[in-house]
Amino acid sequence: MTDRTHQSSKWETLASDSEIEETINSLKKNGIEAFVVENGNVAREKVLEMLQKNAEVFNSTSVTLDTIGLSKEIVEGNFNSVRKKFMSMDRNSQGKEMKMLGAAPEWMVGSVHAVTQDGKVLIASATGSQLSGYAYGAGKVIWVVGTNKIVKNQEEGFRRIYEHTLPLEDARARKVYGSGSGVNKLLIINKEVFPGRITVIFVKEKLGF
Repeated sequence: MTDRTHQSSKWETLASDSEIEETINSLKKNGIEAFVVENGNVAREKVLEMLQKNAEVFNSTSVTLDTIGLSKEIVEGNFNSVRKKFMSMDRNSQGKEMKMLGAAPEWMVGSVHAVTQDGKVLIASATGSQLSGYAYGAGKVIWVVGTNKIVKNQEEGFRRIYEHTLPLEDARARKVYGSGSGVNKLLIINKEVFPGRITVIFVKEKLGF
């Protein structure tokens, strides 16, 4: 096994039940709601239960959400989908309006790239388009996260992003957009000061990058 293959395997390994429990407890101490479910189907249904009918919802670009079928459910379901609005807007002439819609939706649903056992959340981005909503703008935030993304500490979270997430996302971006990605902006959530604003749904499956 090469070093690269070994590292990839490390970052794809699911956390143990004790590691999941420790991470959830730490997140709660840091003002972030969290719980764990067995699979992606249950996670999808939990998110749909939390979202109110006709609510304004922005689902950020996410391999995790695509994998469990949640992206489609939000765009095509009984919601006021921000991403669906984007499809009918022109970025050149309505760019400012699109930024405003994405920055402060009622609900924001997505995933993250690493969660530390002491309750920190790390999200990397090439453009930063999802970060303002996650950090402050969105009224409510839901992250669906495979337990393969649980790491020991912040340093290990950085390593996961650069050694595992970036190469995979770069390859995906080149295939979809024709250009690569980069860790151009990085958001670290140490604590949430508004009770109930952020919820993490851990899934006991290998999901996303």
